[in-house]
Amino acid sequence: MTDTATISSLDTHLGYWLRAVSNSVSQGFARKLEEEGVTVAEWVFLRMLFDFEAVSPSELAEAMGMTRGAISKLADRLVAKDLVERRASLSDGRAQTLALRPAGRARVPVLAALADRNDVEFFGVLEEDERRELDRLLRKIVSERGLPVVTTD
Repeated sequence: MTDTATISSLDTHLGYWLRAVSNSVSQGFARKLEEEGVTVAEWVFLRMLFDFEAVSPSELAEAMGMTRGAISKLADRLVAKDLVERRASLSDGRAQTLALRPAGRARVPVLAALADRNDVEFFGVLEEDERRELDRLLRKIVSERGLPVVTTD
């Protein structure tokens, strides 16, 4: 029989606390986006496209850390919502690029403001120096572990 005094409790693990914060931040943001008619993955897709005139699905897949199939499904949903369009590539007529439609371009700042407010709601309890330190530490972990930086779930 194992002595329970030698087994660490859940709340002694940083991962336990990170998960609690991450779940709350992510779920709160997902609910806000749902009210706007988009998912988190769709928001990330739209935000990534915002910085480009047009981009190939394979470039977007690589930037988002997703498969081309997943990008195609997201693109289909956003095309159906009239936020994204497929265009023939200027350099290769057989290839396609993805671009924001005017409605999609107009939505990105609105959705970005939701993301900003979500951050303030959850991290506004920190002093500015605490927030900068948390940011620095999280970025260090991501960098040192080679973690993907674009997440959609």
